[in-house]
Amino acid sequence: ADTFPASLDCLRPLGTFASFGQSSGAIPPFSMSILAQKGSLFVTRPTLFVYNARREDMVKSAEALFDVVKSGAVKIVINQRYALKDAGQAQSDLESRRTTGATILVP
Repeated sequence: ADTFPASLDCLRPLGTFASFGQSSGAIPPFSMSILAQKGSLFVTRPTLFVYNARREDMVKSAEALFDVVKSGAVKIVINQRYALKDAGQAQSDLESRRTTGATILVP
């Protein structure tokens, strides 16, 4: 991804770069020594399925998320709505980065 080098440059020493997707493209192979040169940085690619592999972890995470949403601390903004029959177009728009925020399918 063309954003990867600039993202590392934004980190302070001992900072962590977390990659959650590839919307700007795949991160190309890189030399681990760049992490040392830029301040002993950390890079991770977390996945929800690892953090919530056990059912009790998933339930606990879901409860915490719903509590935050119910409290109003986080507002979920739905920027796009597609009829269920237009699911293909919704997928195409997501893949081509023509969407922002939450996108929902309406039956």
